[in-house]
Amino acid sequence: MTQKPPTEVTPSATPQEAPPVQQIDWGDFRDHLATADQQGRRKWLYPRKPSGRFYRARTWVSVVLLGVMFAGPFVKVGGNPLLLLNFLERKFIILGHVFWPQDMILSAVTLLVFFTGIIVFTAAFGRLWCGWTCPQTVLMEMVFRKLEYLIEGDASAQRALAQAPWTAGKLSKKLAKHGLFFGLSVLIGNTLLSYLIGIDALKAIVTDNPANHLAGFTAMLLFSFVFYAIFARFREQACTFICPYGRFQSTLLDENTIVVAYDYKRGEQRRRWRRGDSPEARRAAGRGDCVDCGRCVTVCPTGIDIRDGVQMDCVHCTACIDACDSVMLKLGRPRGLIRYASLNGIEQGLPLRLTPRLIGYAVLLLALIGLWSFLVFTRSDVETTLLRAPGALFQQMPDGRFSNLYTVKVVNKTSRAMPLDLRLESPAGSLLVMGGDVTVPPEKLAETSVLIELDRSVMKPGVTPAIVGVYSQGKQVQLLKTSFIGPRNDAGN
Repeated sequence: MTQKPPTEVTPSATPQEAPPVQQIDWGDFRDHLATADQQGRRKWLYPRKPSGRFYRARTWVSVVLLGVMFAGPFVKVGGNPLLLLNFLERKFIILGHVFWPQDMILSAVTLLVFFTGIIVFTAAFGRLWCGWTCPQTVLMEMVFRKLEYLIEGDASAQRALAQAPWTAGKLSKKLAKHGLFFGLSVLIGNTLLSYLIGIDALKAIVTDNPANHLAGFTAMLLFSFVFYAIFARFREQACTFICPYGRFQSTLLDENTIVVAYDYKRGEQRRRWRRGDSPEARRAAGRGDCVDCGRCVTVCPTGIDIRDGVQMDCVHCTACIDACDSVMLKLGRPRGLIRYASLNGIEQGLPLRLTPRLIGYAVLLLALIGLWSFLVFTRSDVETTLLRAPGALFQQMPDGRFSNLYTVKVVNKTSRAMPLDLRLESPAGSLLVMGGDVTVPPEKLAETSVLIELDRSVMKPGVTPAIVGVYSQGKQVQLLKTSFIGPRNDAGN
């Protein structure tokens, strides 16, 4: 995306006279990180506490998302968890539906839908996900940062506390903050762990002797310390250094993507507001609405200046929009100097439009959703494999019929025991299950043998196609195709 004109920084002038303009190298901000000094050392950020309409909206969205996250492990759908991603046992439950390695095609399509959805969403709305719904941003800004403001105060108080010598008061505040941070990290780590192993397994780890669950207890501690390190130390670096999404988005944004943007056409040339200034006088002197107050920078959780243009570090949290809007209202100017907009919207006043690229992404996404829906609705609760017994040939029975022996393996994908009945659909004949009826335990595999007998009259020379139906409680759940081996000629040889 193109850059805007340079900023004027000379402060002295009357409303009637335009002062000399000092040009700034607009590439400077791209030559270094906002959170590092010239020696590469980290600059700790103390963002001011934001307030405004977007911050209130984000707070309510966060309340809903946090409620879903912490309540999710306790919600059951049909006796199954709402969400379980058990990678160790290769068992995945989404909205109560169990998925196993046998559902690899469905899993692959699900991932394609997810990533294509991200592409479409990012191409249209930029990093809206990062600022509003990303767990890192929600937890950092709406939980940990609020606790920090409550204990240590706003940005200036935090900065003063960090520079102050160690006293009993400073020590008590730091211990209180980090104690709460670690306690919350333990809660978050256990919540995440419950999505991996299930709430019942987590309860067993928590209530039983840790020596009986060393692996689970170690995982619990590991998750807790990782989250504590992220929210107490790494913070914005998790977004700017670790998360690849900021780099990934640069390939998806174009001039029509909605981003958090500074309206440089309205804001430049910028100059601080002076006593006696008026909007009319500033316009007459060639000044823009930006008064160079720096509020948009001081509230930014990643330390960038949004007036420098679209940047990888921007997570679209809208804190700069609220800060700028409050200043504009005080000065009697309309809101929106910093707002959700596209580059074409700022430069040409064009609304968001559907580009051929966005249409192509959307069509691909709809096709994948259609394929995913078809696979989900046609997915069977059981996965049955019917194979001829290794090394077994056909046998001729005393009554003149021929028989083949088969091995049957059945995987029950549900969380309930499933009684099964196998029937020979074609050709006409009989099917005998060795050992009686088959009942597959929940989420288990059962194996048995079946014997199929056919009359010579329905057999073809050599190989006869056969179809076996799998039924559960009278309902057909699967059809299996196999081959029946018989004699190659009428003599039975």
